[in-house]
Amino acid sequence: MNGRHISGASGTARRGGVRGSGIRGSRGPLALLVGALLVAVTACGGGGDPESGADDAKPKGKDSTTAQAQQSQQSQAVVTIAPRNGARSVDTSGALTVSAAKGKLTEVTVEDPKGNEVAGTLTAGDTRWAPSTHLAASTTYKVHVVAKDSEGRTAAEESSFTTLTPKNTFVGTFTPEDGSKVGVGMPFSIRFTRGITHPEDVEKAITVRTEPAVDVEGHWFGNDRLDFRPEKYWKPGTKVTVALALDGVEGRPGVYGKQAKQVSFTIGRSQVSTVDVKTKKMVVRRDGKVIKTIPVTTGAPGYETWNGQMVITERLEVTRMNGETVGYGGEYDIKDVPHAQRLTTSGTFIHGNYWGGDAFGNYNASHGCIGLRDVRGGYDGKIAAAWFFDRSMIGDVVVVKNSNDRIVAPDNGLNAWNMSWEKWKA
Repeated sequence: MNGRHISGASGTARRGGVRGSGIRGSRGPLALLVGALLVAVTACGGGGDPESGADDAKPKGKDSTTAQAQQSQQSQAVVTIAPRNGARSVDTSGALTVSAAKGKLTEVTVEDPKGNEVAGTLTAGDTRWAPSTHLAASTTYKVHVVAKDSEGRTAAEESSFTTLTPKNTFVGTFTPEDGSKVGVGMPFSIRFTRGITHPEDVEKAITVRTEPAVDVEGHWFGNDRLDFRPEKYWKPGTKVTVALALDGVEGRPGVYGKQAKQVSFTIGRSQVSTVDVKTKKMVVRRDGKVIKTIPVTTGAPGYETWNGQMVITERLEVTRMNGETVGYGGEYDIKDVPHAQRLTTSGTFIHGNYWGGDAFGNYNASHGCIGLRDVRGGYDGKIAAAWFFDRSMIGDVVVVKNSNDRIVAPDNGLNAWNMSWEKWKA
């Protein structure tokens, strides 16, 4: 039934009136029945306009109740992720931030394609998150964030973006080599292929871990070299691991690192040899004990040997030494110097000498190097130069004292120990 009309066998009823056939002014049983039907029809109409069919009393069914419940349970927290979802060529530093309004961040996960998570820090009352390190270049990251409002209701957002692909890059060449065993004086030194104008960012991307633990600090020499060392010589047996997380670091405007490498080396036994220019003798100490005293010859007057602590950085069984390469013109050119071990970048060696006659232990006759008695060809393993060469390694220390020359510069070779710890850290 509807509220507009009813058609019966004896006529049509409209708006409560009755029009019968052959019945006038009578309210008999048929009229009563039709009236009852009209009342029923009006009740079903719910008070709407019977002509227009409009229903101004709409029922609140099950769907309306569910919508209200969902609205009451929805979190008021609003999560914002920058950069926008799908962004490309995103900067590796400073571009990624996550924030929550009307709530607090409870979970932030940023992962690269290999599942490696990016470490980050919450600030501003747990409403803001930022990575604690730079991002890698040419990498797509996925971001998952959860926040809660004051009622404990959660809101979640996900996003992804891709970092820039740099046009200009730099790398670092380092020493010592991965997997090597070195002496107690060996710093970790890295030289960059481009001058660095953002040294703090580069240094922050290099982590040095030791076992047993010891404080290790870095020091810049110019804008392309960074060395790391402890306050004193390494303890024998120390294991050193260096993580180079340079991929994506902006070392100078528009120039980004592209290395992600781990380097490990071990500190061997302690060997420190002390050369006294006045006595013309070298005392070799292994783990603090004297194991040999060797007569030497050092720089002649005008060619004095540097004072200071010098580290062996290169070992050559035989090499050519030409005075022209170190500014001494044609004063010497020896093609077969045996048992040569480099102490400075400028050309100071401790090496075998087969042409020195009786100079060893008696007078100083070199152009600044430390000479030990040897034979041409270096075949005699018992002679002083061969003995010392066979018992030395990269990273051993040679200390020169009582020379008339100044102390060797800490960046002339790997001679960091000639700088005080306070200046080194500064």
